[in-house]
Amino acid sequence: MKPPTRGTTRLVYGAGLAVALMLPVAATAQAAPPARTPMALPAADGKKGQELPGMPSALAPRAEETVCTPASKEKAKKQDWSRQRLDLDRLHQHSTGAGVTVALISTGVDPDASGLDGRVTAGGDAADDCVGHGTFLAGLIAGTGGNTPRLAGVAPGARILALRGTDRRGQPEPALVAAAVREATAARAGVIAVAVALPRRDKALTRAVAEARKAGAVVVAAATPDPPSRGSTDEIPSRTYWPAGEPGVLAVADMLPVGARPDGALPTGTVDLAAPGAGVVSGGPRGTGHYLGGGVGVATAYAAGATAVVRATHPDDSADAVARRLTATAYPADIPQLDAYAAVTTVLGDAAAPAAGAERAAEPVAVRDTSGTDRATGRATLFVLLGTAGVLSVLWAGFALSRARARGWRPAGAGTPDEA
Repeated sequence: MKPPTRGTTRLVYGAGLAVALMLPVAATAQAAPPARTPMALPAADGKKGQELPGMPSALAPRAEETVCTPASKEKAKKQDWSRQRLDLDRLHQHSTGAGVTVALISTGVDPDASGLDGRVTAGGDAADDCVGHGTFLAGLIAGTGGNTPRLAGVAPGARILALRGTDRRGQPEPALVAAAVREATAARAGVIAVAVALPRRDKALTRAVAEARKAGAVVVAAATPDPPSRGSTDEIPSRTYWPAGEPGVLAVADMLPVGARPDGALPTGTVDLAAPGAGVVSGGPRGTGHYLGGGVGVATAYAAGATAVVRATHPDDSADAVARRLTATAYPADIPQLDAYAAVTTVLGDAAAPAAGAERAAEPVAVRDTSGTDRATGRATLFVLLGTAGVLSVLWAGFALSRARARGWRPAGAGTPDEA
């Protein structure tokens, strides 16, 4: 058999060098754990977005005359990103929240609004929703979508108990919120969604929330108010808002399609979950048109709907177990991101995450512990690097020797062919 030519030898050494240089890259890629956080989904109508009127969360507080939000003449043509993100089409194959009552404390809800199909009971003056925000949120919780089924809410089989926690212009009042929580408890609502946030703790509200939790309700609340429409939020310090700060309350913040909180969002350390809260489509109290809305109240409504479908699927679970399921199945991120489908379908072990609101860190961070994986990855990487260095040394020595022989070099004392 003929010995390999010089060109073949060089080719073999070159290939060996290339493989050796690729080994560390390949090892690092194999060691990195896969990310669970999904990629952001595009807006429902592509880059242009949905051209719909906006739904305010409150009306101008100092206006001389109260002018209610007018009916929308526009209809959304496609499903928005938030429903895609929450995988509602698949979720509804497992649960629609039937049999669960969600008490919504907001600006009120119109019982005759499109897509709510007579499943709304309005307490007191809550049937008069001048702002429209409460009706918008009710559609996200329990709406059927009307003539647009793909715009259904999270729990289209649930019932809504509408309660007013604000004045007619949408400004929250502690006494109204506390009274609404008590009324929701008396009505044995399985979920109580507080879509407003108060800057100061109120004793009556604290007692009302404690009684609601003792009665077995899951209390879901906005972690912060929506930021002021004028001025900068840079100088607003981080603080706790209420009733989101009460023990056992599931505190919810809004997020953008990329998973981050919006620019200018009010800072707080009291957050258990993030849910879609920008560019969301729903209906209002007047007409059959659609609006675009966003903010912490929108995210709270989505979390409340998810709580309803979990309660319907796991009727024997306690309120703490339901809250634990929602946080344990969320997408892991700085603020865990609501995953309604996973909350309904995941089989949890005994070592689930602690109940929401039990013990919160000073900052809203909940990242998986990867220290064990990091140590194993470090050892594997070090082993590969040392092995690669050895392979490179051998290959380089062989390559240098072949080049030297090609130029006539011989080891000392080896002699030459003429001397033989």
